[in-house]
Amino acid sequence: MQAASLPLIRLQAFQQALAASPEQDSLQHQVALAADAISAASCSVMLLESEGEGEPSMSIHAHHGPLPSAALQAAIRRGEGISGRVLASGNALLVADIRKSAFAALARRGAGLGSSLICAPISIEGRITGVINAANGKDAAPFDEAALCLLQLMALFLGRYLQARHLRHLLDSRFAQLALLQQTEADRSPAGRLAHHNPDQVARILARSFFREMHRAGFGSAQILSAASELIGQLNRDIQQDH
Repeated sequence: MQAASLPLIRLQAFQQALAASPEQDSLQHQVALAADAISAASCSVMLLESEGEGEPSMSIHAHHGPLPSAALQAAIRRGEGISGRVLASGNALLVADIRKSAFAALARRGAGLGSSLICAPISIEGRITGVINAANGKDAAPFDEAALCLLQLMALFLGRYLQARHLRHLLDSRFAQLALLQQTEADRSPAGRLAHHNPDQVARILARSFFREMHRAGFGSAQILSAASELIGQLNRDIQQDH
């Protein structure tokens, strides 16, 4: 569907979302803007957790409006449920009335929510990292193709937002800034290109720099391995706190 065919009021809502104040820069705020743009009673963003042992799963990282308690606590793998199927296929989904669809058995509607839903994949650098879900209100009209198109635009924007947020967190570290600057000089790239590193590339640069600096400081293999084990331990504690 062409953007020109979208109702003007929806395009205006999307424009307001893109022009949001940096002071309101949070994933929770982005979800609220998405819900307002498509007049959804409920909207949520599910993201893949860091891959460890076994297949990674998605969980809700931000939501706006009512959601069933089961949905808030769910861990969804690829192919599981409606969101998992969108994650696996990479294709957005519009369900006008879930009670009359092939997904009827998968329905988990909360109080005050209707029977129409839409779901779109969120991608970063071409990799699907999560989904955004939206449900209509109990007495509201079902979603249409225009709403689906707008949610896909919001999903695209969310992917860029998540990538930028990740990079900002990495670049807050003086160590990260120094490591990236050294890598940039080694590559003879303009300093302005630092911001264009993707998160996976930044992580590899930091790991190599961490190893080199410890080696130059005289640490042996055992000490470097101990430092790496401590890093893994900190990550495990951080993941447990998130849950």
